[in-house]
Amino acid sequence: MTEGKNGLTYADAGVDIDAGNALVERIKPAAKSTERSGTMAGLGGFGALFDLKAAGFRDPILVGATDGVGTKLRLAIDTGKLDTVGIDLVAMCVNDLVCQGAEPLFFLDYFATGKLETEAAAQVIEGIAAGCKASGCALIGGETAEMPGMYGAGDFDLAGFAVGAMERGTHLPANVAKGDVLLGLSSDGVHSNGFSLVRRVADHAGLTWADAAPFAEGTLGAALLTPTRLYVLPLLAAVRAGGVHALAHITGGGLTENLPRVLPNGLGATIDLSSWHPAPVFGWLAQAGGVATAEMLKTFNCGIGMVMVCNPDHADTLETLLTEQGETVSRLGTVTEGTGVSYTGTPNW
Repeated sequence: MTEGKNGLTYADAGVDIDAGNALVERIKPAAKSTERSGTMAGLGGFGALFDLKAAGFRDPILVGATDGVGTKLRLAIDTGKLDTVGIDLVAMCVNDLVCQGAEPLFFLDYFATGKLETEAAAQVIEGIAAGCKASGCALIGGETAEMPGMYGAGDFDLAGFAVGAMERGTHLPANVAKGDVLLGLSSDGVHSNGFSLVRRVADHAGLTWADAAPFAEGTLGAALLTPTRLYVLPLLAAVRAGGVHALAHITGGGLTENLPRVLPNGLGATIDLSSWHPAPVFGWLAQAGGVATAEMLKTFNCGIGMVMVCNPDHADTLETLLTEQGETVSRLGTVTEGTGVSYTGTPNW
């Protein structure tokens, strides 16, 4: 083989294959900790295998979901706090899957950066593994792309892909009817939507991420990086208990846009804004940014990360079950005739 005249290497062009291999070795224990029934192989192959029969399914329907964490990623990069944004990534995908009635089975991630920094990438991916483990979901593969010239120094992007399954005929939403009860499950703060507005509010208030949070202990950056809550295991238990007609993950678009997605034509919902107590961060956002209530409700989760639509006869049992599973549950209102979401009462922020 003839040597090139200039002796250039891929590393000279900015891509370090050895760093990528070192990262794979670093994260293998984290990925292995997420193994569940159905997992067939570890990291490193050209594809990832999963055995549905070994996972206990007889006549499965597969469900897929993909998402990112939006501009919350900018906050994580700017503060250097990278250990929880992976949990956000998993939550944004698996919380969507469970809304279809599906059990999350496996997860793959895509991590892209200009120059691979093994420690930073490992923190992110170990967070992904933690989110998978807490959701009963196996981290079975992913891609790390080093792309010089595409990202600024220290910057990276994240995407996640989750696959779940349910037995044929058990999909949600199903049988939603007028009079069904709306149970709201509390969020752990802003989650992963609306951060472009969050950043504008912080700037408007003259605050940096290192300043004390006006609504919590610690810095503003750390408080806002509280990861998205994982609702999967409590909701699967509720679905199996019976009486659940629909689930709505309250992400971008808030209650106003997401709840109607699970309601059939001709049905809407009425929600009492005084029926729950949002985390203090929402009061700060509304007041510091002068954000109107209608804008809050279609931008942020406003303290409710998931809404369950259930049979009125099962509402008490389901509320008890979810509370026992560690959720904070509020009765928000009911399904009504009409379209969209109408609000009563005054919000507690």
